[in-house]
Amino acid sequence: MTHLDNDLQASTPEIPLALSRAGVTGVQKAIRIRRGELEMVMAAEIDCTVDLGGDQKGVHMSRFPELFDEAIDTVVLGEALLVEVLAEHIARHIVARQRALRAEVRIVARWPMRRMTPVTGLPTQEMVSLIGIAAATEAGARRVVGVEATGINACPCAQGLIRGRAAERLVEAGFGDGEIERILQLVPLATHNQRGRGTLYVGTAAELNAEDLVGIVEGSMSAPVYELLKRPDELFVVEHAHLQPRFVEDSVRIALRDVLATLPNLDDEDFVLSRQLNLETIHDHDVVAERYGTVGELRGELVSAAATPHQTTLAEWLTHEPRRVR
Repeated sequence: MTHLDNDLQASTPEIPLALSRAGVTGVQKAIRIRRGELEMVMAAEIDCTVDLGGDQKGVHMSRFPELFDEAIDTVVLGEALLVEVLAEHIARHIVARQRALRAEVRIVARWPMRRMTPVTGLPTQEMVSLIGIAAATEAGARRVVGVEATGINACPCAQGLIRGRAAERLVEAGFGDGEIERILQLVPLATHNQRGRGTLYVGTAAELNAEDLVGIVEGSMSAPVYELLKRPDELFVVEHAHLQPRFVEDSVRIALRDVLATLPNLDDEDFVLSRQLNLETIHDHDVVAERYGTVGELRGELVSAAATPHQTTLAEWLTHEPRRVR
């Protein structure tokens, strides 16, 4: 046997420890994605890992891109798929070809959404991330559809301080209490703004509309942002944001509430994750909030206002049968 024929990856490792995951990340591929009636070929980044037993030295890393191509060509040729369905196809293919116990795939593609500016009605294009995650074994697969979108959050805390100082100055200027309250209601109050990045994952076998999920994410923030803004549009966005200031925690809770209200047919065992990252402007740090769990866990909290004793993570949901909510 020549050196090239020696399958070193299949040999026994010196240290017999199983690995939770081993694979490749950042593989660039062109994929064909469908959203509603719109189909598009776009660049995507694919990560794929498999479980590795303690009796196997390694996985064939160089074969992953080849297997991605096989899955895309043989399973998806001539058919545009949802990004989460494509992730599931690839995960199933990896399990079959690599003889892995479990494979997990994550695909991130940039999706151009066309919409109109809020006042002038001009067409503009916004880029959002479509995310498909899937985990597969020989017994079956689970998949997650996700989106990431940008917006703006106006800080409620700083606005409260501005409101207090403005009231003091109006008193000093001789205005009465009734006049002061009316002025403060009519005039938008200043605060510092944060550019926000909202993420929403929904794990379900049902087919979802990613644009609906983008709308939920953008609606959870003080205001959406637009690549193109004329002056009347800019006024609308800034004023709208300052009329509904929100903390990073508010955005997470609003997104979770709205996804449950918008998708009432989700099963209790389906999964939801909301994450909000705000880029600070007056601090040298950023702020983040996140909540995840099964739909049943979240519905139960909204009804009882009592925290669930366990919050199911994405890794748990992908790996195991979800816990039943009592």
